[in-house]
Amino acid sequence: MRAYGGAFAGARALVTGGLGFTGSNLAIALVEAGAEVTIVDAMIPGYAGNLFNIEPIRERVRVNFSDVRDVNAMNHLVRGQDYVFHLAGQVDHVLSLTDPFPDIAINIKGTAVVMEALRHHNPSAKVIYTGTRGQYGPAVSLPVAEDAPTRPKGIYEISNLTAEKIIQVYWETHRIEAVLLRLTNCYGPRAQMKHPRYGVVNWFVRLAVDDETIQVFGDGKILRDFLYIDDAVEAILMCALQPRAVGEIFNVGVDKPTNFIELADALVDVAGSGSWQFAPFSPERKAQEPGDFYSDISKIGRQVGWAPRTSLRDGLRRTVEYYRAHKAAYWSNDEQG
Repeated sequence: MRAYGGAFAGARALVTGGLGFTGSNLAIALVEAGAEVTIVDAMIPGYAGNLFNIEPIRERVRVNFSDVRDVNAMNHLVRGQDYVFHLAGQVDHVLSLTDPFPDIAINIKGTAVVMEALRHHNPSAKVIYTGTRGQYGPAVSLPVAEDAPTRPKGIYEISNLTAEKIIQVYWETHRIEAVLLRLTNCYGPRAQMKHPRYGVVNWFVRLAVDDETIQVFGDGKILRDFLYIDDAVEAILMCALQPRAVGEIFNVGVDKPTNFIELADALVDVAGSGSWQFAPFSPERKAQEPGDFYSDISKIGRQVGWAPRTSLRDGLRRTVEYYRAHKAAYWSNDEQG
C-alpha cells in the first residue's frame, strides 16, 4: 500500500459503510496512513458489515452504529471531518429487482441526508463517493469511458447514478468538493461471504475454498475487469488527495478484461481445490446481465496517476489465503445472511 507522503497524517476521515467490504479496507489504509478515522455503519442484516473486518485497527478507530438516513446522527458525525468517504449503500442487485425501496431509501435518501449535513455543518469537507460501473448499463462500445451513455438496467444502478448526481449538485451549487468514482467488479478480503447475491468473484472464492463446484453462467465468455480491493482503495485515496480530481467522475477498473472461464480456471488452479461447470442464467441474473464490460481507465491515469498494480492470479491467491485463515469470521453464525 502506498504511503501517500504523510498527506493523511492527522486528517479526520468519516467512512460511511465502514464495516463493509470496501469501507473496512479503506479504513485500515487510512489508519495506516495516519488518519483519525470514524466509521459509521448500520450493520443491516445480510450486508457486509462485520466487526472482524477492522480487527487490525479495532483500538485505533471510532465506530458509530448509525444509519446514513438518520439526520441527527449525520449532522453530528460530519462535524470536524476533513474527508467523508461515502460508501454506505444497498448493494444487492437481485433484491433491487424485487424490492426497490431499500435502494431508494439508502442510496438516494441516505446520500441526500449526508450532503445536507455537510452543507449545514461542514461544507469545507471533501466527499469521495463510490458508485458502480453498473451505472452505464450495457456498453455501447468497449472499453467504456466516463462520457459513455448511462442506461442502467436496474433500480440499484439507477439509485447509484442518482446519488452521484445529487453529490454533483452539491458541488456545483454549494461548492462542497466531491470526487465521483465508478468502481468495477471488486474482490478480495473482508467481503460478505454468506450468500451469492453480490460479489461474484468472492462467492467463487468461497466455493473453491470449500472444494465445491463453481457455476459459470452462459458460455463463460462474458468479459469483465476484476479489480483487487487494495488497488481500489489506492484509487480512492489518491483521488481524495488530488486537487484536479474535484468535480470529476472517474472509472476505477482494469484495462485488461478477463472472461469467466479464465477467472474460474485461474481460481481453481490458485486454490488447489474446487471445480467449475457451465450453468444457465437464472431469470433474475439474466434480466440484469449487461454483457461484456470493461473500463477505460485512461482518465484517472492522466489526472490522478493511478493504475491497478495487482494481477488477477496474485489477487486471487491473497484472497484465498485470507479466507482460509479467517473462515470462521465469514462463513459462520448466520448462514442465511
